[in-house]
Amino acid sequence: MASSGELKKSITWLQGTAMTIGAVIGAGILVLPAIAADIAGPASLASWLLMGLISLPMLAAIAQMSSRYPNSGGIAAYAQQAFGPGMGRLAGFLIFSAMPIGLPPTALIGANYLCSLFGWGTGAAHIAAGALILTAVALNLRGIELSGKSQLFIVSVILLILIFVVLSSLAEIRPANFTPFLPHGLGAVGHTMSLLFFAFLGWEMIGHLAEEFKDPRRDIPLSLGAAYVIVNIVYLAIALVVVGSGVYKSGNPNIAMVSLIKLRWGEPAAVLVGLLGFVVCYCPVHTYIAGFSRLFYAQAREGYFPKCFGELHPLYGTPFRALQLFVPLNLSLLFLSWALSWDLKPLLGIPSATFLLVYTIGMFSAAKVLPVRSGRICGLLSGTLSLAVFAFSGWYMLFPLSVALYFVVRYKKEFF
Repeated sequence: MASSGELKKSITWLQGTAMTIGAVIGAGILVLPAIAADIAGPASLASWLLMGLISLPMLAAIAQMSSRYPNSGGIAAYAQQAFGPGMGRLAGFLIFSAMPIGLPPTALIGANYLCSLFGWGTGAAHIAAGALILTAVALNLRGIELSGKSQLFIVSVILLILIFVVLSSLAEIRPANFTPFLPHGLGAVGHTMSLLFFAFLGWEMIGHLAEEFKDPRRDIPLSLGAAYVIVNIVYLAIALVVVGSGVYKSGNPNIAMVSLIKLRWGEPAAVLVGLLGFVVCYCPVHTYIAGFSRLFYAQAREGYFPKCFGELHPLYGTPFRALQLFVPLNLSLLFLSWALSWDLKPLLGIPSATFLLVYTIGMFSAAKVLPVRSGRICGLLSGTLSLAVFAFSGWYMLFPLSVALYFVVRYKKEFF
């Protein structure tokens, strides 16, 4: 019989750091440096730096909110606390609308890296992506403690390989590849920043796991702080070698990292990076499934979804019904992606724009709720910056705006 008790408190700050890094460093590190360089040229380095700076006050606000108010609802819970149930439901609804779009392409990027090693086609890539998602669901079903330990090991291996890639590629950097620095103008830098937001998604996932930390007040800020430093150093280092080597100017950006390592070490080392591409995409899939299942569980606990989704597994203490929902949902999206040959860029841009709007809501919620002046300033600043970057999302913003408009009209009594 299912249980409706509390989630088990078992996450340490080290496991939290690994899960946060795994949520943030994923598909983005494999494809976005090349895509960003193709759009903005060498000035894409400025886009990476600015996005890192923009995410800092956001990180501070999330750390304060999740440590002071540990709730598996995350940003949706903060929005409800600040602006009432309508805004809380809207934030959760926006996240749920973006998840099916953003998760399958993340798995597909990793699958494409794997398939590039063996010459497999698109059908095999979609099957591999499905296997990756099923593995993440199965491990999350067994409990967050096992998930945290496995994530810690995987992230450590990934960071070591990325360091190897950067150090190996330094000799391929050419000064000529940094000129002209602004080939497509400042507008391209702004547009690139909105796309790069996909690479900085994941900080909020720690909020959904906050109830399961052993000591949220101490461990959550530690986890987020350590993850922030590591993530930004890795991003800037990878972007530097991608631009400096000029590897983004030719070939498929989806496997740019393979091309980069081939320049120095040839095919054998490219195999290692190809395997890395598959494994590194597992981390955000794993953490996002953990976070979203907790969000679904929390929303069901509040009465926004059927009560059965608010039940915990009697043995593992996990929101198993919410996890089970991921299987048909994501496999259906993968099938449609294969059948309709969907382009990858919109599948990254739409969830990026949606999460920009979610972050905007969450950060303004923090600005209203947090009792500490520094926290309110961080919330107000990051909310304003998120809204500004959202304005550069182009037609991608139409999706979250349409979702929000529908929701407000549908549940207008909760807003007015």
